[in-house]
Amino acid sequence: MNTARIVVLTIAVGAGGVAAYLASGSDKGPAPAEPVAQMPTVDVLVARSDIGLGQSLKPDDLQWQTWPASSNSNSFIRRGERPDATTQVAGSIARAPFIAGEPIREQKLVRADGSGFMAAILPTGMRAISTEISPETGAGGFILPNDRVDVILSKREKGADKNGADIVNSEIILTNVRVLAIDQAPKEKDGQNAVVGKTVTLELKPEQAETLARARQTGTLALALRSIADLNMVENRTDEHVSKRGESVNVVRYGVSSPTTMQK
Repeated sequence: MNTARIVVLTIAVGAGGVAAYLASGSDKGPAPAEPVAQMPTVDVLVARSDIGLGQSLKPDDLQWQTWPASSNSNSFIRRGERPDATTQVAGSIARAPFIAGEPIREQKLVRADGSGFMAAILPTGMRAISTEISPETGAGGFILPNDRVDVILSKREKGADKNGADIVNSEIILTNVRVLAIDQAPKEKDGQNAVVGKTVTLELKPEQAETLARARQTGTLALALRSIADLNMVENRTDEHVSKRGESVNVVRYGVSSPTTMQK
């Protein structure tokens, strides 16, 4: 046998051995995947559907939902700590709206204990007082419960100008107060984005309630809707008004417009 044939035979035997080795390895199948570490979870009580301001909670409004243990807050209600929470929370009144899937927090609930809705949602020390409004004095009907407003008092002094024209004085008497209700609508209804009513109920401190009651007897009240961006602004408007004496205003008398200076 010559050398060339020996070389060819050696290569063929080696290739066969390699093929046999590979074939035997493929029979073992893919290597098993490494187990994935499970993230610790807890069951948190959440709203099953949207819950509106002033709504009384029922067990059907609530459900348990699995949350990562690292992302739950101490204010959340956990099944491990309160397994009967769905029945314990039932009957409470929502002091603020919940959206579907939002965790239920006790800070946003209040127990009525037989009291009416308005008495239940009022914070300690606050009062609810109503006053008349119209589309013209209520921001065209775009003020909704839970909005923040300023209350403006306007007084007309007939013939007080040296030319016999009327003088109108306007000032902000209350700032950044919360609207509790428009008429008897404690919440937005049927997707409406406006509630045109004749009566507004405001959340006031006792001294503010006195100011509003006096103002109703001395002039016309109007509500100015505040931007949501400055709801948390703290203002001291005791000595500051939007319209100050000495400023010029426009008075319309018998259809004729004339500028008038506020008297000092």
